[in-house]
Amino acid sequence: MPSRPAPRKADSEAVKRLVTACKELLSERGEASGRTRAQATLAAYASLNAEEQRQFFRALQRRFAPDARRALAAAEAYARERSSKNLRALTAAAEPPRQELLRRLNRAPGGTRAIVSMREALLEALRGDPELTQVDDDFHHLLSSWFNPGFLQMVRVDWNTPAALLEQLIRHEAVHAIRGWDDLRRRLQDDRRCFAFFHPVLPNAPLIFVEVALLAEMPGTVGPLLDANAPRPYPNAYRIAVFYGISNCEPGLRGVSLGNFLIKQVATQLADEFPELTRFCTLSPIPGFRRWLDHVLADAHAEAALNERARSALHRFKGLVVREPAPAYDSARVAEPAAASADLEALCAAYLTGGPAGMTTDPVARFHLNNGARLERINQQADLSVKGQAQSFGMMVNYVYDLKRVERNHEAFVEGRVGMSQRIRRLIA
Repeated sequence: MPSRPAPRKADSEAVKRLVTACKELLSERGEASGRTRAQATLAAYASLNAEEQRQFFRALQRRFAPDARRALAAAEAYARERSSKNLRALTAAAEPPRQELLRRLNRAPGGTRAIVSMREALLEALRGDPELTQVDDDFHHLLSSWFNPGFLQMVRVDWNTPAALLEQLIRHEAVHAIRGWDDLRRRLQDDRRCFAFFHPVLPNAPLIFVEVALLAEMPGTVGPLLDANAPRPYPNAYRIAVFYGISNCEPGLRGVSLGNFLIKQVATQLADEFPELTRFCTLSPIPGFRRWLDHVLADAHAEAALNERARSALHRFKGLVVREPAPAYDSARVAEPAAASADLEALCAAYLTGGPAGMTTDPVARFHLNNGARLERINQQADLSVKGQAQSFGMMVNYVYDLKRVERNHEAFVEGRVGMSQRIRRLIA
C-alpha cells in the first residue's frame, strides 16, 4: 500500500502569535503606527526556525486567501453589469489578502530585503509542499512589480568599485568560480566588462551581474577566457562581445525577469562604446545535456521521440559506451571518443532544439532562446573542468544576439520554434 504523508505538526505558539500580528497589521489604519507594527511583525518572522517558517507559509495559504463566496458574488455581479464599480469590487474580492499584507510589511525599514529573503525560504518550502505555489504566485507578482527593470540602475563594476561589493561578485559567481582577487582583477581589465543591476532600495547589493569579454573572434573554449595570463587583444581588434557568465545574487528573486533585460541593455551600451563590434554572443554551459542523455539511453519511449539522425547517433554511441555496474558513465569510459564526438554533437543539437516539440528543457538554452538569441554553434572540448565534463562531456554552446532580430526570435520561441544557424540545422536534419 502507498505510504501516507506524515501528519503536519500543529503551528507553534510563535507562528500563532505571528499570524495574529499579521491580521492586526492588515486592520491597521494609521500610516506611522502601521510602519511600527510592520517592523515588529518582520522581527517576529525573523525569529522563526525553518519548520516554523513552513508553518507560517501554510498559514498564509489557508488564512490569507480570497473569500471564495465574496469573489463568486462579485464575479456574478460583474457578469450581470460590467460597470466600473463592479469591476473594482471583483478585483478587490479576487486579490488574496496576503498581497496587501506583503505591501504593508514592505513599508517597514528593511522591508524589501526581508520580503526577498522570505521568498527564498518560501521557495525552499515549496519543494515539499506544492500547494504553496499560490502563495509564491503572490510573492512573484509583487516582486516582479517592485523590481521592474524600469526601477533598476545598471552599473559598470571595475577594479575601483568598493571592495565589499567586489567580494559579493566573488561569492555569487555561479558559472565560472572566481579564484581569488587576482582572478577577479583579470576579469575587470580593459578587454573585459562587468555590469550589474542595482535597486534603489538595496544600493549596496547587486541583484544580478554579467561578465563580458571583448575578443577578435567568437570563442570555442572557455579556458582562454578564464586564464589570467592569456594575451589581450588590442582595442582596435575588438569585434566580438562575449557574455561568458551571468549570475543571480538574490535567490529570492528567482523567476523575476532581470537577466534578459540586463543582457540587452549591456549589448546596447557596448554597441555605442565600440561601434566596431560586429557580434554579441555567449559561450554557455549545457547543464542538462548529460542528464537528458542518461534518460534517453534508458527510456525506449524517449528514444522513439528522436528524429532519425539523432536515433542513429544514439545507437552508435551506445555501442561505444563501456558499461560499468553502475548506470553512470563518462567520456573517459568511451572506447573511441573521437568517433563518438560527432554523434554527441548531433545528440546535443537534438537536445538543445527540443526535438519534435521544439521546446528544450535545458535552463540555460531556454533563458537565451526565450530572450531572443539564436543557437549558433556547439563546441567540443570547450570546458574540460570536472563540472563541464559532468554536465555535457565538456561541450559548450554559442548563442548569438542579433539586436535587430531578438524580438522576432523571442516570438518564434514562444510559438515553439528555435532560432538556429544553418550549422545547427544540418546537425538535426
